[in-house]
Amino acid sequence: MPNTPFPHLFQPLRIRGAVLKNRIMSTGHDTCLPQDGCVTDAYIAYQEARAQAGAGLIVTQVAGVHETARYTSKLIMADTDACIPGFRQLAQACHRHGAVVVSQLFHPGREIIESPNGMLAVAWSASATPNERFRMMPRPMSRAMIAEIVQGYAEAARRMRAAGLDGVEFVGSHGYLPAQFLNPRVNRRTDDYGGSPDNRLRFLRAVLAAMRAATDEDFIIGMRLSASERDEQGLTHAETLEAARGLDGLIDYLSITVGTSASLGGAVHITAPMIYPAAYAAPEARPYKQALSVPVFVVGRINQPQEAESVIARGEADVCGMTRALICDPLMPQKAKAGRFDDIRACIACNQACIQHFHRGLPVSCIQYPESGRELAFGSHSPAPHPRRVMVVGGGPAGLKAAAVAAARGHLVTLFEAGPRIGGQALLAQMLPHRSEFGGIVTNLAREAELAGVTIRRNTHVDAALLRDFAPDAVILATGARPFVPELESDGAMQVVTAWQLLRGEAKAGARVVVADWRADWIGPGLALMLAQAGSHVDLAVSGVHMGENVPLYVRDVMAGELHKLGVNVTPYARLFGTDGDTVFMQHIMSEQPILFEGVDTLVLSSGHLPVDDLAAEIEAMGIEWHAIGDCLTPRTAEEAVYEGMIVGRSV
Repeated sequence: MPNTPFPHLFQPLRIRGAVLKNRIMSTGHDTCLPQDGCVTDAYIAYQEARAQAGAGLIVTQVAGVHETARYTSKLIMADTDACIPGFRQLAQACHRHGAVVVSQLFHPGREIIESPNGMLAVAWSASATPNERFRMMPRPMSRAMIAEIVQGYAEAARRMRAAGLDGVEFVGSHGYLPAQFLNPRVNRRTDDYGGSPDNRLRFLRAVLAAMRAATDEDFIIGMRLSASERDEQGLTHAETLEAARGLDGLIDYLSITVGTSASLGGAVHITAPMIYPAAYAAPEARPYKQALSVPVFVVGRINQPQEAESVIARGEADVCGMTRALICDPLMPQKAKAGRFDDIRACIACNQACIQHFHRGLPVSCIQYPESGRELAFGSHSPAPHPRRVMVVGGGPAGLKAAAVAAARGHLVTLFEAGPRIGGQALLAQMLPHRSEFGGIVTNLAREAELAGVTIRRNTHVDAALLRDFAPDAVILATGARPFVPELESDGAMQVVTAWQLLRGEAKAGARVVVADWRADWIGPGLALMLAQAGSHVDLAVSGVHMGENVPLYVRDVMAGELHKLGVNVTPYARLFGTDGDTVFMQHIMSEQPILFEGVDTLVLSSGHLPVDDLAAEIEAMGIEWHAIGDCLTPRTAEEAVYEGMIVGRSV
């Protein structure tokens, strides 16, 4: 294809009765946009935005095939014909833009997160083998129940065909029910559904045959498997590859991922954080491509078209799942095809507004692009009725987003940054171990502002004189925050420093360090990891029930492993009191008993921030319209900063 810089990525691919116009796939992922088990207008708008921008394949989120498949209260259900109208509207919306649409069909087995009524659910599996992560002891399925669930898959596939979808994807990845039948350490049955590899494939073959019988020859039936579940009790490479060979001829494609929902260590691969390199799972797909006669798909932090092109060119896979890339920038396929590489808003794998929203029961979004998941409300930003002269004070994420949106609407926007670099606290965040990609938020928002026509003035401190001279119609205050240093009982003998001082090189920690983590976010653990890597003996004392209490689960769990490997001691429920000599005094929040750390030479504070809003009084006195956003309103995270930047950019 001579007209694109990505000849492999934009090569069409025929699968059964459908043709993918390119090899870019949005994989099935929970969004919390469906309601009451049904497709909603919000979910249709979300998927249509990705189809409209050029994604070749839209795989919709898991649809339950049986009443016992309800692993969350936000699940789409496909166990009655009531699902057909919603899926029909969804298929029509995506088909209008040339996308192929496939629905995941799903039963979690023992992997139950919650039940709709808040009580503990009854979980079912091949055998009574408990899972580690959700602490579920499942009931073994009877042969009658197996037959009922097989029929549930068949009926769900029939409904998807009736709704006009192009196919379905049988979800056997991440330790869900099909994988529980495959895994000899989970499946301990002694009937013809257990024991030998062929017997352990019996359930999967029955489901695939039943779905084919319920549909037709043009209908796609794919499957998703974890190449390796990356857990001691999980499926191995050899076991999954053997199973895939046994299913060749029954499936139209195989979608490869890694990890399992059954353990904390395996679950991090469901949405891998930025500690894992781009396209890290792609090599695991190669043996499947070599062994099977059907196309092989792969996922795993493929966040740029260059990476996807390389994966396909190397022969590792035929199609690349780029889900978070499409959440972060739905227009990525269009931009890639046009060669607009610098305009692509690359996902930084922070997990903060995508998978963390799901874990909190909230609709999917993105900290860099809060329009995602909110297409009905913010699908477009209307032009300003009258161009205004807008001053944005502060070049962090909040200010950059506000400036970009306001300028894109037609305002004359100038952003003033007091320092030599834009980026705010993101410049500090990227300095912590395994957080370097966080700086991508600055690159992406700066490009968004540049494309919108924002004028940026660095090394410019805004005061009353500059306000009068510039004479703005509106001021957006995005001046951020500074570290909060709590009052401590201290004799002054111990070095006490803030996270900012360490990261800016204004202070150096000693050999024996206590990190006092009031925030219970990623800053305290990041500092502890950085100092331990540098050779300090580190204690992390957290004012919360556990380390990383406010961090996305998969980010937290990876950090916990890194800290453990380096010997960092973590003490929860710890409230900082003060220092005396070389002793840090803390109090257990619940018992109110003292906690002492002795022989300490440096206390590092991660104690939150105070807003920097000194300019507000000056603006107020001048009678200028003004808006405060981000940390200068009250210190929080980049997600709130960018969201508020978008909101005020739309409103000025």
